[in-house]
Amino acid sequence: MTIKRPTPDQLSSIATGFGMSMTGEDIAFFGDLIEPTIKGYDLLQQMTDELPIVKYPRTPGYQPMGDENIYNAWYIKSEIKGAAAGALSGKSVVIKDNVYVAGVPMMNGASTLEGYMPEIDATIVTRILDAGGTIVGKAACEFMCFSACSHTGSRGAIHNPHRMGFSAGGSSSGSAALVAAGEVEMAIGCDQAGSIRMPSAMCGIYGMKPTYGLVPYTGIGGIEPTIDHTGPMTATVADNALLLEVIAGADGFDSRQHSPVVGNYREALGLGVKGLRIGVVREGFGHANSEAAVDDAVYRAGALFAKLGAIVEDVSIPMHQLGPVIWLPIGLEGSVNHMMKGNGFGTGYSGVYLSSFSDAHAAWRDRADELPDNIKMVMLLGEYFQKHYRGRFYNKAQNLVRRLRAAYDTALQNYDILLMPTVPTLAPPLPGQDASRKLKAERALDVVANTAPFDITHHPSMSAPCGMHDGLPIGMMLTAKHFDETAIYRAAHAFEQAYDWKSL
Repeated sequence: MTIKRPTPDQLSSIATGFGMSMTGEDIAFFGDLIEPTIKGYDLLQQMTDELPIVKYPRTPGYQPMGDENIYNAWYIKSEIKGAAAGALSGKSVVIKDNVYVAGVPMMNGASTLEGYMPEIDATIVTRILDAGGTIVGKAACEFMCFSACSHTGSRGAIHNPHRMGFSAGGSSSGSAALVAAGEVEMAIGCDQAGSIRMPSAMCGIYGMKPTYGLVPYTGIGGIEPTIDHTGPMTATVADNALLLEVIAGADGFDSRQHSPVVGNYREALGLGVKGLRIGVVREGFGHANSEAAVDDAVYRAGALFAKLGAIVEDVSIPMHQLGPVIWLPIGLEGSVNHMMKGNGFGTGYSGVYLSSFSDAHAAWRDRADELPDNIKMVMLLGEYFQKHYRGRFYNKAQNLVRRLRAAYDTALQNYDILLMPTVPTLAPPLPGQDASRKLKAERALDVVANTAPFDITHHPSMSAPCGMHDGLPIGMMLTAKHFDETAIYRAAHAFEQAYDWKSL
C-alpha cells in the first residue's frame, strides 16, 4: 500500500502556513523533488511495527453503574490475573485511565477519545502482572488529566468517599477515591502538577510522586515529557513502598530515564524518625487561598514528628513561592505542543510510540468544542505565547528550573525531609449545576502552589494524611533528595504507626 501523495493545493497550503510565497511552478518543482523521499515512506509503511508483547489474557470488561460505582470513580472493571506468584500476589490494583492496558478501553477522561482501545500494556502494567498482582480495572480520571479538581471528566464528577458532593481532587481522582473507599488496595496515578498528591491529600491516602525517571512512563498518555511522572497510590505506607519496588527501574524504552537509582523501600519501614532532620518550609503555608485548618494540621504534624525523635525546624526557601510561576510556561506551552498539537506524543524523545493512540487522540481537532474550559484556556494561552513570543518564556522557565532545583537542594543539604501542606485547602464542594462557568474553570487549576514546583525540579514528593477537619482529610507533603524515596517512607511510616490521622 503506497502513501497518498500531497496534492498541489495541499503543498500550497503548507507553504502558506510557513509564510512561503510559492507559484504554481514552485509547487510543481517541489512535488517532483519530494517523490523519491516519499518512496521511503512507502517502504516504512510496509514494515511491521515494533511493539511490546502482551503476556496475560484479559477481556474488555464493562462500565459499572449505579451501586457498583457509587463515587463514579470506575471507568472499566476488568479482572486481569498476573503471574501465579510474586511480590504482589493477592493484591488488587486499579490503573488510571491514561495508562495503556491492552484490549481494555481507554478514555483518558475525554469524550473525544471514547471508544479507543490500546493494543499494548504500559511497562508498569506488565510489571504489576509479572509480580503476581491482579488488575481489576481502570479508574476514571479528569479530561485529558488536566485538572486539580474532580469535575472535568466527560463521564461526570467523581465524589470524595469521605463526603459525597465534594471533590476527590485531580487528575488521578478515580484512583484516589477507589483506594480511600476501600474498593481496591493499590492504584496507579500520574503527576505533572500534583495529580497523584492532590487527590491523595483530599481523599486521605498515600500518594508518591517518585523522582523523575525512576518509574518508566512507557505506555502512558503524557502531558509534557519533562514533567511526566507516574507512581503508587495506596491506603498504607507499606503497600506504597511495595508497589514502587515493583514498578521502579529502567525499562530500556523511556528516554525520561537516566540511570534511575532503585531502592529497597520497605527496608525503611519501622526504622523510626529519631535523628531524621525535617525542615518545615515557611513558604508552603499562608497562600492566598490557604485554610487555617490545613496549615494548623501540618504544623501540628511537624510537632508530632518532633515527639517521635525527629529534629524539626523551620526553614525558608523564598524561591518556592516562584515555583508555580516557573511551572506555568512548561505546563501550558509544553502541553499544547505535546499533548494537543503533538497528538499525545510530539517528537524529540525515544521510546514506544503508539500510532493508534495518536490517530484516536487527534479526533479532538474535529470535536474541540467538547473540551472543558480549563483546557481551552490552557490552549489559548499556551499557543499565544508560543506564537507571539516564539517560546521565549518556555525556554526561560526551563533555565530557571535549575535555580529552583538548587534552592531545594541547598535546603536538603541540611534536612532529610521538607514538610508543607500538600494542598492549601480542604476538598472543596463540587461545582453544582448552577455554578458559574468561571468557577468551574478556576476550580480545576487553583491548588497546585505546593505540588507543581516538584514536578519541574523532579524531587520525590509524597502526600500522607495527617489530620481531619469537618469530616475531610488533610494531607502533608514530604519531599526529599532525588532518589531518596527511602527517607520519605521512613518518615511517613513512623507517623502512620504512631498516630491515627483520622483523630488528629
